[in-house]
Amino acid sequence: MNHRYFYQFLEPLSNELALLAKELEHSVFTSPRTMLTHSRVFIENILKSVMKEEGLSEVPQMTIVDRINLLNEQGILIKDVLNDLHSIRMRGNQAAHQTRIFRYSESLTSWESLFNVVKWYIESYGPVSTAVPVYEEPRLPHDEQLDLDELLSRLVSLERTLSAKETPTMHPSNAEVAATVSEEENPTTEGYSTIRRISYMDKHVEIPFFLRDAFLLPQRFQKSETFLIRLGEVQQARFVSELPHDLVDLHKHVKRYNEKNDKTLFEELSIFVQEELTRKDITHTRRGELLFFYKSDYIVVTEELSAIPLSPEEFSGVPSLLKQLKQNGIMTVGQLPKELVSLAKYANAGTLTIENLFDQIKGKQGVQN
Repeated sequence: MNHRYFYQFLEPLSNELALLAKELEHSVFTSPRTMLTHSRVFIENILKSVMKEEGLSEVPQMTIVDRINLLNEQGILIKDVLNDLHSIRMRGNQAAHQTRIFRYSESLTSWESLFNVVKWYIESYGPVSTAVPVYEEPRLPHDEQLDLDELLSRLVSLERTLSAKETPTMHPSNAEVAATVSEEENPTTEGYSTIRRISYMDKHVEIPFFLRDAFLLPQRFQKSETFLIRLGEVQQARFVSELPHDLVDLHKHVKRYNEKNDKTLFEELSIFVQEELTRKDITHTRRGELLFFYKSDYIVVTEELSAIPLSPEEFSGVPSLLKQLKQNGIMTVGQLPKELVSLAKYANAGTLTIENLFDQIKGKQGVQN
């Protein structure tokens, strides 16, 4: 089922550009940082098209500001469009490098600037038959759970397609849409209300609704890691929902464990729940951000941070881990798992190694959270 989006009128002229605009519209309220960062790609492709229409030659390693300055020097850009282009570019640069929270008002400002640029472009270079609709604010999503990884993946895919193709021109085309976008929504019910209690002796921990089916990653339980792995092998304690009401005698499901292991697991489960509550608060506050977590601490993954190579020159003291990551095709910070403790699956990657890597990555942010 196809849902209407504002820049649908671009589809006959440039399918990929229209779909990129669709993802930007989706991200205005769900991820202002994403919208601001990737708006630069949108205007860069328009600038490339203008240069082609005007017969201006491309220069290797040409930046967005180079293109804007060239077109301005040629007297092609009107003042308002020049200001809008620079506004989109500068906000996008900030979103790519800064770890601060970006506001809806900022993405809305860029959304309006994008409209002004597109309107000027269509009226100057597009077919006479193409009518630009009256400006509309993007729609605020309702009951929608943001899947940031999926959104970023679609944006990157569209941008690669645009980069691989010849510079788009605003002429009708019968070309097939190069990328498909899922229209399925994933509404979710989240909450802090207690769904059940898990006890050990005279103590208990309350499980909030959003954790009722959470996966119990063994590496999150430093003292109980092997115990949880053994329980998982007999299909016990893989998820919170599989834990019994009382952890007393849980060890009886596996050999060579005792009551002390039950107690330790309960203590670490209590810590796990508190860390997840903290993470949920952080995720809500930093909604639309790509985050790395280590225990209850986190890192905001900007575009600049994401591009840093995982090399001995950038990260010291963890050569074995870096070598294993490279063997698995994980070459940059942005390719690391969001749950950094899962790196413990690699040989000789203990707690100290992961903490060392986490601290070094966080230090490269330049700005504290």
